[in-house]
Amino acid sequence: MQELDESMAEPAFWDNKEQAREVIEESNRLKGWVDPWRELLAKSEELGELVELLEEESDAELEEEWQREVAALEKGVGALELRTMLQGEDDHLPAILTIHSGAGGTESQDWAEMLRRMYTRWAERRGFEVKVLDLQPGEEAGLKSATLEITGDHAFGYLRAEKGVHRLVRISPFDAQSRRHTSFASVFVYPSIDDEIEVDIDEGDLRIDTFRASGAGGQHVNKTDSAIRITHEPSGIVVSCQQERSQYKNRGTAMKMLKAALYQRAVEEKEKERAVLDATKTEIGFGNQIRSYVFQPYTMVNDHRTELKIGDVQRVMDGDIDPFIEAYLKQTGKPGGA
Repeated sequence: MQELDESMAEPAFWDNKEQAREVIEESNRLKGWVDPWRELLAKSEELGELVELLEEESDAELEEEWQREVAALEKGVGALELRTMLQGEDDHLPAILTIHSGAGGTESQDWAEMLRRMYTRWAERRGFEVKVLDLQPGEEAGLKSATLEITGDHAFGYLRAEKGVHRLVRISPFDAQSRRHTSFASVFVYPSIDDEIEVDIDEGDLRIDTFRASGAGGQHVNKTDSAIRITHEPSGIVVSCQQERSQYKNRGTAMKMLKAALYQRAVEEKEKERAVLDATKTEIGFGNQIRSYVFQPYTMVNDHRTELKIGDVQRVMDGDIDPFIEAYLKQTGKPGGA
């Protein structure tokens, strides 16, 4: 038998490593949907067979096993249902999350730091990677702002539920008279877009300032103007980065942040246009209070969009915010909805 020419031994597209990678990623993505569905279907059929056995002969131990398996099946179905809400065009992307303290000085800045910790703990629970892109510490405690890049499966899809104003009610540890204070912090969330998504930025629209980095970092940050602040004048969007020792790297990261912000702004403008056609749709904007965290005189976290309430505020602050995210995604009822 005549030997095959090596050039015909495998499809030509495998010569292109980028195409091969894309095919493998798409295959894995589809398997991620099909395999769980098949497992749930098989489990459902098994439980049907168990029911038939129980109908023929009562068995307390078998019935207890059936109840456990039914609970596991319901949990699996709920998880797959939630995933159907994460099919927006950008939901699979990493997220860039920015926290800004509100008016109120040290108290609000401490609240912003508490939120930063909450989102970091949430990401760690899921095995996501958290990278600090920028951090502006407060004068006495907490922080004025922080920008995190959170990388993991559908990070932006989940975290888009968190954009808005978060309200804290507690007896302030910074008040000598132990009075109750109300503080606010704003959370912004953008998809961390890759180079395949084009965002046109006119260099003439940018004002780029350099300054000395603040906070921890040793002698270098105090002597070198390595930090970068970029202002996009037409939109008023301001981003900054001071985490790297290299001004060049900080500029690159800041441009990535700006690109993500402008991209999300364009997406939201399209959403607003659609909202005009649908008077029943409730828009959640950055300026709207979405959740209250009450520490005193009782403990309660209340999401004002879904009315979901959780009494264990410490559990939430330790990163257990999935119930709020899931309730919001199910309420919006539309993949990619905001």
